[in-house]
Amino acid sequence: MSSKPLSEKNKDFFDLVYEVVKHIPEGRVTSYGAIAKYLGAARSSRMVGWAMNASHRMPDVPAQRVVNRNGLLTGKMHFGDPNEMQRLLEKEGHTIQNDQIMNFKDSFWDPSIELRID
Repeated sequence: MSSKPLSEKNKDFFDLVYEVVKHIPEGRVTSYGAIAKYLGAARSSRMVGWAMNASHRMPDVPAQRVVNRNGLLTGKMHFGDPNEMQRLLEKEGHTIQNDQIMNFKDSFWDPSIELRID
């Protein structure tokens, strides 16, 4: 698989994703789809995932806090160690079983509500 440089449009979208992710409070999580919806691109959750995959060299982007819509750690293989995502989330107080966040709904952070501008 060859890697293509990001188009300027994709880079801008990735930067917007990173800005949202930086706002997720410690101990909370959100989903790829919730970020995509907040950014007005509801059908682009996969692209949010690509942004997260590219973010692992950015220490100020807490990529571990972004999971799939069911609370599954689907991005764990993109961390240096496949157990790192779980370790980081457990350090923030989450309980993980079988790669899934327990009480996901209780810790869910919705950017469409939390970052709403009134």
